[in-house]
Amino acid sequence: MADSLAQRLLRGDKRALARGISLVEDDDPAGWELVREIYPHTGRAAIVGFTGPPGAGKSTLIGALVRHQRALERTIAVLSIDPSSPFRGGALLGDRIRLTEHFLDPGVFIRSMATRGALGGLSEAALQAALLMDAAGKDDVYLETVGVGQAEVDVIDHADSVVLVLIPGSGDSIQALKAGVMEIPDIIVVNKADHPLTDTMVREIRGVLSLAPQRGWRVPIVKTEAPSGEGVDVLAAKLAEHRAFVEAEGTLSERRRRNLMNEVLAIATARLRRALEATLHDDPGVQELLDEVVARRLDPASAANAVLARGAIDPGAAARPDAH
Repeated sequence: MADSLAQRLLRGDKRALARGISLVEDDDPAGWELVREIYPHTGRAAIVGFTGPPGAGKSTLIGALVRHQRALERTIAVLSIDPSSPFRGGALLGDRIRLTEHFLDPGVFIRSMATRGALGGLSEAALQAALLMDAAGKDDVYLETVGVGQAEVDVIDHADSVVLVLIPGSGDSIQALKAGVMEIPDIIVVNKADHPLTDTMVREIRGVLSLAPQRGWRVPIVKTEAPSGEGVDVLAAKLAEHRAFVEAEGTLSERRRRNLMNEVLAIATARLRRALEATLHDDPGVQELLDEVVARRLDPASAANAVLARGAIDPGAAARPDAH
């Protein structure tokens, strides 16, 4: 008898993992059934989120970190959240040579996923894909988000450790300093550190960090040159230190509990929204309410309350493929 998709995935079969992620991304019921089956086998991988403005060199940095971790014989999965299409024509992890190198490595699995308009740059299926990567036995799972500004804060809902990547001399990086994004990271990387304004940026970051409430973990600032790999060993060491710290403090389980609760709410919200949108199209009574709003005889908030009071939403419909 042939092994099931879940059994092959749990053995680390790359094709089974790729197939599972495709099912989840397509919102196929078989994908959600697969996640249910493998979920008890998750929780072992270190999940690291990389965020930061466009052009900061996140992909190249991840490529260098993958090479460093592979030298330590750690297995890696990378999930790159693409702003539009899961098949970017350009380089996913730096140049073509580096990309080919990682694709040919049996210990590395790379996948790109479209955001599908998710506000924070992460689609509903992103954590599910990370869970599948975890269940497939990967030691480290790296989530790379698109640079969409402050809305990227939802990366914290998926990661055990968060790395904010900035570059000196960039207005985007200064905006990140001002936008409250500084509250997100566990580690800050100043990439392209050969820039003459690097030390100035490090001082600015330290100034911003000093204004934040002091907590147990002091956010380190790491200077890197991703193409050459300079500083990547320091970043890897800081990630290991942070992991050890949250495990020793007992905050890893708290963080994961918060992350999973947020994910449950996010999936429920997305499905309810889809079900509500379907109701708006199919329910004549709801259409009449909307006509009243358009005619200015009923305000939008009162109409929303009336729609909710009708109790006409079938959340289960949101999980069905024909609800899209």
